[in-house]
Amino acid sequence: MKENNKIQEIKNANNYILVDVRTKEEYDEGHLKDALNIPYDTIDDNIELDKSKTILVYCKSGKRASTAETILKSLGYTVYNLGGFEQITDFEKVK
Repeated sequence: MKENNKIQEIKNANNYILVDVRTKEEYDEGHLKDALNIPYDTIDDNIELDKSKTILVYCKSGKRASTAETILKSLGYTVYNLGGFEQITDFEKVK
């Protein structure tokens, strides 16, 4: 299954958590509606997210989101990297 189809399937099921892994300053300049701001360098085994939900991470370019994806997967979460904020079109943005 193509990645975009999987993201759409997750979105349609409405069983996900959006996580913006950029800095608070970047988040405050604009983010996806309902996204949590958890900077990627603060994600560790103290993080508590609902493991029954799919975690969708993003940042500015996708690099920090990739790091966050790796960490979260190692902690037992189901995670998809949406990539860079400006390229995301499937979710509503808030400025």
